[in-house]
Amino acid sequence: MEKEMEHCECENCNCPHEEETCECEHTCGCDDCTCDEESSGENRDLKKEKKDKKDKHKDKIKELEQQVKELEDKSLRDKAELINYRKRKDEEMSRILKYSNEDIVKQLLPVVDNFERAIKMDDQNLDDQVSKFLEGFKMIYCNLTNILENVEVKAIDGSNKPFDPAYHEAVLTEKQEGVEPGQVLEVLQKGYLLKDRVIRPAMVKVSE
Repeated sequence: MEKEMEHCECENCNCPHEEETCECEHTCGCDDCTCDEESSGENRDLKKEKKDKKDKHKDKIKELEQQVKELEDKSLRDKAELINYRKRKDEEMSRILKYSNEDIVKQLLPVVDNFERAIKMDDQNLDDQVSKFLEGFKMIYCNLTNILENVEVKAIDGSNKPFDPAYHEAVLTEKQEGVEPGQVLEVLQKGYLLKDRVIRPAMVKVSE
């Protein structure tokens, strides 16, 4: 039950409470009262105590607000780091899957080279024993090249092209009239790309 207070007798008191329940600082320390009369020592102490509590309360609120802000900032940083981590992992996994066939393709390339050397032994006479013997080689070679094409392996086009160290490896040089220096004269061993990556540069002869 609210305690009824006597209204102070100060003429300048404008406490918003009714006269019967006045809570001006002369009696209860009401913050809305602007009475300019001096308060009693007891009420001054009460007012100071209330003010101190209020200041502490404000300080505590500021401290909690700062803690909330720091936690929100940390949460945003952690979220951004997690997104970046997932992005890096996705890119790494995509790269691994993209070139997952590289090792086995590299092991197949020397086999393809040997088949090409064998097929070059054939001459224009397709009815002789050599041609009949190499017929099976040609079928196997076609199967191998089809497999490589299916996994996006393709030979590097090098003949009559400018020498490019990203795709070619110069093993011989030769001066040739009418040919500018730095031109690929002959491909000695095919180079290959797996998708957009060079897995074996072409060994070439280059003009001086």
